[in-house]
Amino acid sequence: MADRTTQDSIQGGDGDGGVDAIRTFPFPSELSVCGVGMQVGPMGVGRTWHADAPLERVHRIDFHVVMLFDGGPVRHMIDFAEYEATAGDLLWIRPGQVHRFSPTSEYRGTVLTMQPGFLPRATVEATGLYRYDLPPLLRPSGPQLAGLEAGLAQLGREYEDAATLPLSLHTAVLRHTLTAFLLRLAHLAASSADAGRQAESTFTLFRDAVEKGFATNHSVSAYADALGYSRRTLVRAVRAATGETPKGFIDKRVVLEAKRLLAHTDLPIGRVGAAVGFPDAANFSKFFQQHTELTPAAFRAELR
Repeated sequence: MADRTTQDSIQGGDGDGGVDAIRTFPFPSELSVCGVGMQVGPMGVGRTWHADAPLERVHRIDFHVVMLFDGGPVRHMIDFAEYEATAGDLLWIRPGQVHRFSPTSEYRGTVLTMQPGFLPRATVEATGLYRYDLPPLLRPSGPQLAGLEAGLAQLGREYEDAATLPLSLHTAVLRHTLTAFLLRLAHLAASSADAGRQAESTFTLFRDAVEKGFATNHSVSAYADALGYSRRTLVRAVRAATGETPKGFIDKRVVLEAKRLLAHTDLPIGRVGAAVGFPDAANFSKFFQQHTELTPAAFRAELR
């Protein structure tokens, strides 16, 4: 969707089709105005990250994308869930998420892309840039939308004005302007998810532990013991935050990673299973089918 195409990269792998061989499409900082770590501009027909990555195919990027629509409806897949956006809606896609553009939808509006590392750590934490639990689809109210549109328009003006200030000041102004926009966006995302809980809540700690350990640890009791909570406390916290059980939360994360690997790599089914904690291929296939109603092979075939 950016006005310039990127160069593709293959993450360093061992050459045998392992997990490290997942292709990602990087942020093209060398093609930004003055090479800064962000871009902002209109969406349009024929835009792509890379010539070898048709937008209607499932793909992954390693940077942030925020799309503010002024038309619709637009159907867009993010992490294997379909979202429908219309005028005034936003989609926020975070690094590492897989997604696919709809070939039948007309994308109109403004797209912002940002390279990880462009903003300082304090800003990253304040804006919740890596809150993968927050919803990708955001529907602001009238006043919220007006503030976001004004912030994005100002950011666009600053981005294009590369002649008024020295590069160091130009970059600093962009960072401050981008921070102001993202603070509004983060507030909208948090309120949309009713996520006003404490950052160090039981669920947050559990979620972070699952993100680190889901590939080897599927045991609710093991997570509870590691975090110092009773199983009952963990069940209550996860239900309050997500409406599901801790086991359901873990399984959903395992299934998501399995889907990513099936979509992005040519790993044998058995190795996909091993990568998400199932040394036995038959057990993995049974688990995957229980949660998706498809075998791993059938899921992969549907995407190709």
